[in-house]
Amino acid sequence: MTTLPERLEAGSPYPLGASFDGLGVNFAVFSANAERIDLCLFDPSGRKELARYPLPECTDEVWHGYLPHARPGQLYGFRAYGAYAPEQGHRFNPNKLLLDPYARRLAGQLRWTDAVHGYHVGSPRADLSFDRRDSAPAMPKSVVTADSFDWDGDRRPNTPWSETVIYEAHVKGLTALLEEVSPPERGTFAALSHPKVIDHLKRLGVTALELMPVHAFTQDRFLQEKGLSNYWGYNTLAFFAPEARYLAHGSADEFRLAVRRLHASGIEVILDVVYNHTAEGSEMGPTLSLRGLDNATYYRLLADNPRHCVNDTGTGNSLNMASARVIQMVADSLRYWAQSFRVDGFRFDLGVTLGREGDDGFSPGAAFFDVLRQDPVLGRLKLISEPWDIGPGGYQLGHHPPSFAEWNDKFRDTTRRFWRGDAGQRPDLAARLSGSGDLFDRRARRPWASINMLTAHDGMTLNDVVSYDERHNEANGENGQDGHSENYSRNWGAEGPTEDDAIQATRDRVRRSMLTTLMTSLGTPMLLGGDEFGRTQGGNNNAYCQDNAISWFDWKRAASPEGQALSAFTARLIALRKAHPLLRAGAFLYGQEEVAPGVLDIEWFDERGQRLSPDDWQNPEGRALLMRRARRLPSGELELLALALNGADQTLSFSLPSEGLAYERLVDSADPQAGLGPVGETLELPGGAAVVLRGVGSVP
Repeated sequence: MTTLPERLEAGSPYPLGASFDGLGVNFAVFSANAERIDLCLFDPSGRKELARYPLPECTDEVWHGYLPHARPGQLYGFRAYGAYAPEQGHRFNPNKLLLDPYARRLAGQLRWTDAVHGYHVGSPRADLSFDRRDSAPAMPKSVVTADSFDWDGDRRPNTPWSETVIYEAHVKGLTALLEEVSPPERGTFAALSHPKVIDHLKRLGVTALELMPVHAFTQDRFLQEKGLSNYWGYNTLAFFAPEARYLAHGSADEFRLAVRRLHASGIEVILDVVYNHTAEGSEMGPTLSLRGLDNATYYRLLADNPRHCVNDTGTGNSLNMASARVIQMVADSLRYWAQSFRVDGFRFDLGVTLGREGDDGFSPGAAFFDVLRQDPVLGRLKLISEPWDIGPGGYQLGHHPPSFAEWNDKFRDTTRRFWRGDAGQRPDLAARLSGSGDLFDRRARRPWASINMLTAHDGMTLNDVVSYDERHNEANGENGQDGHSENYSRNWGAEGPTEDDAIQATRDRVRRSMLTTLMTSLGTPMLLGGDEFGRTQGGNNNAYCQDNAISWFDWKRAASPEGQALSAFTARLIALRKAHPLLRAGAFLYGQEEVAPGVLDIEWFDERGQRLSPDDWQNPEGRALLMRRARRLPSGELELLALALNGADQTLSFSLPSEGLAYERLVDSADPQAGLGPVGETLELPGGAAVVLRGVGSVP
């Protein structure tokens, strides 16, 4: 753009954001309470403000203007004028440059100075004071973009939920140490689709790669002051812009290409998204975007004291999902990632917050859920909620509406407790193995709604669950007191790495048993990336600030004999799940349907081969469990699949309820090299071991 006009043309209130039409750029931004909004243009370095224009029109609370001859690549920001009245919820300060909430690219990084706050930091009046310093030198700038990518021939895998196996990973951590990737591309979107990564995922048999946050996020000031960083990325700065650190060469097409290549390999891409809060934090936080544009609309504020934010997220603020414009922003962002990047689904961080409206508690009928469910684009994708926050009534596992799956922490905790030898776990484990119908069987939901997991990014890795009794978070600089205090872990005789062969053998067996439990349970299994080869964080169960080898994948460990053996065992379990429909039933099973005379669709036995009585279920010392599922094959034959679990410390002899059919061993966690082969009427199962058996034959 060679010549800047004296003023903007009126432009259009739709679409929101900066839109290039080939002749110029239309700018549109929502604010219900602003009195004026200026568009600020910057030179390519972002240091010099070239021009400042009032947006000339306001239509339906959307301020807009059109800049002829402007092109993609133009750097810009907004300044909003209005009341600075924190007691009324308003925090307008035109001295603060604001990011466009719809910016699809950011230039530069946020530089933490007191000037990015709307108030004078250190003033006796705190946030009631007013700071007149220009924040532009410390702010990243929004960038005009024009998306163009050839998706011709791309086909979404559209993997049915019942066949889905999720692999959770971090964009940087996955490939930061992958030597086959060129150094500039390690830890970036460009490396996600490297042949070695795709080959690894395909060998495992996972069907979906779930990526931790990729939206542009901030580096927290308190972490930088400690020499640490926000590694996980749960502090969103821009809902439409990819994180610049993950762009090897500066183009968002790197991510599009990765998605396309993963699709071509049959792998879906799910994004972990954070719409419950933003990086602006509490009322004492900075003014970066939404706070300066319309604090009273974008954020939930205390009804009796709107100076303060509602903090149901534990991060200082909560987005106001009772506002139609806020829901529109979130839905537009989701639709952008679904259409422009063709991602296949979303996992909603602290999803309960998204179901809160005003001062009301959580509701599965909240507008946010309704909007997504009816949307012709979003309603067809995989939608997953983290079903809790720290607000009132914040634990809502199983209470989300149909079409949503939910992270099932009860599966995680019960499975860990059973395998570490806790008493009284048998009844709850049976419920988790059979799809958690006690939690999810309502409103025509299906077992896939339960996202079963042993571990996730938030907590210990699977290796550490069997290697440490206590968390070891000293590197986080919080005196080791951050993170979950109860991990339901067990070190089996030594804290951390050991050269004791007996302890290591027990750890390996229990770890394989936990993986067997995960992959043979009804529901949707999610594997934490690296658990398949024994990734460790040294006992750190809150590695959110560890952008280093603590968190990164150790591909040399993956290539070790031990790592390869565990990966092969995991792949075998996933293949078993895919091969046998009984392991991924489409409906909840309650042992009420007779498949053959005296044989129910699901039944429970103890090590004696006896059906569990009410007294047996209540026996806290019962640590043996055999789950048997049954179905008729098209041939008319009966198929039985049995999962025998020994959560005791000593070997138990299992009598197998076979209905006269001969069982063959499919998987044995005590002997991972064991091939297919017949077993007798009894089975000796070491403590901490699990075995999967199959029987097929004719019955009366």
